[in-house]
Amino acid sequence: MFNFQKINIFTIKTELFSGLTSALALIPEVIAFSVVAGTSPLTAIYTSFFLCFITSLIGGRPGMISGAAGSVAIVVTALVVRYGVEYLFLAVILMGLIQIVIGALKLGKFIRLVPQPVVFGFLNGLAIVIFLSQFSQFYTDSGQLLSGMNMIFMIALVVIAMIIIYILPKFTKAVPSSLVAIVVVTLLSLVIAVPTKTIGDLSSIAGGLPQFHIPMVPINFETISIVLPYSIVMALVGLIESLLTLEVVDEMTNTRGKPNRETYAQGIANTVCGFFSGMGGCAMIGQSIVNINSGGRHRLSGIISAITLLCIVLFASPVVNIIPMAALVGVMFMVSFNTFKWESFKLVHNVPNIDVVVMVVVTLVTVIFDNLALAVILGVVISALSFAWENSKKITAIVSYDKEHDVKYYEIQGPLFFGSTSSFKELFDYGGDPDSVVINFSQSRVMDHSAIDIINEVTAKYAKRGKKVLLSYLSRDSADLLDNAEGLIEVNYLDDPYYRIPHDELD
Repeated sequence: MFNFQKINIFTIKTELFSGLTSALALIPEVIAFSVVAGTSPLTAIYTSFFLCFITSLIGGRPGMISGAAGSVAIVVTALVVRYGVEYLFLAVILMGLIQIVIGALKLGKFIRLVPQPVVFGFLNGLAIVIFLSQFSQFYTDSGQLLSGMNMIFMIALVVIAMIIIYILPKFTKAVPSSLVAIVVVTLLSLVIAVPTKTIGDLSSIAGGLPQFHIPMVPINFETISIVLPYSIVMALVGLIESLLTLEVVDEMTNTRGKPNRETYAQGIANTVCGFFSGMGGCAMIGQSIVNINSGGRHRLSGIISAITLLCIVLFASPVVNIIPMAALVGVMFMVSFNTFKWESFKLVHNVPNIDVVVMVVVTLVTVIFDNLALAVILGVVISALSFAWENSKKITAIVSYDKEHDVKYYEIQGPLFFGSTSSFKELFDYGGDPDSVVINFSQSRVMDHSAIDIINEVTAKYAKRGKKVLLSYLSRDSADLLDNAEGLIEVNYLDDPYYRIPHDELD
């Protein structure tokens, strides 16, 4: 699991500091997410411990931080309100098992099919969500906007934290700037002694070791029918956010993670969480960026982050409770600033219009509905439909006629798939063609079963007119699926391309 050749005293120090910083950045967010889900803050902390520890130990992306995420919390709110937290724990177990199955089937690799405009929109939307979510700290518990010296002090501490995070790396990277900002702002608040909101004001996080717990629900068809729909959505939402975060970390570190292994690890971690009264979660992009920017590149940083969370609950909650929320707001403001893809503005006039539309749609859906899964799926659908439409217009044919042998040749150009079948059918002159026709697929690719159906339809039209058709450079499995590939229809297997058509009967 560990590459000890790359671990030395300097990397251990960096991993230690980055793990500590990301743990502190986790606490306020997961506490807030526990409120959204209707669970206790300790539930969120324990969830983050198991997720972070297990995925860091066996996952496919060293340096990535997982925890009790808001995207999953939003899904389970209705379940907890209607049926209680025990049903939530069962839902988390099933969520994990679903993710394990997805990992075992090696479906995580399909995250590579997510287009770059979708990733940009996802990051921009998430950056805006992170930024806007911090403004709740500028209000009192009663919902009133801070005023007077309290507001001035809050703003001043936030700005100081941001300045430290921005400037310190220009002088030294020996310690994470985010951790220095948290320490400095905490000391300032203690010295000046002006009242300000702290982590302890959100909720007490003191507690003991997490306890093994089997969900206290009746295990029957009715219970499963209630829980399973939530579990499926939780599993998919968690994997989409985790695997997109993996892509982002890959880009930041110029390395390549393992999506299938990460999918499997997320499933194991969530299954364990369910048996320890956890609320479920996934990779957290904000905290992962904090960890990477702090120098965390190995599994050790995530493990330290997880152990730090547990130690805080067991021993250090009084110390953590005095950390001003202003320090963490400053950290998260800088995270949102660094997460946002500012270069996307430059791409507006340099990429196809549909890519710009996808970026904007994914960003807006993420911000307005706070639903990353919906935003990503919608972006992928728009991109896929656009791709299909553009390629559907590329199907053409080079037509030639051999007068000596009275043979008409059609050399098909471009991909043949469900989107181009209508155009393909219009390429032929069924009535005017001679008795012998050659359809050459050497410059085309038969992509799906819809393409097979339209080839079958075209050959059938020629067959009804008593005309002989030769299909050349058509793959063997394509020819095998043609109902009319006998009698008047001949298939040339010479120089036959070796590829297979996606088809249930062939898999």
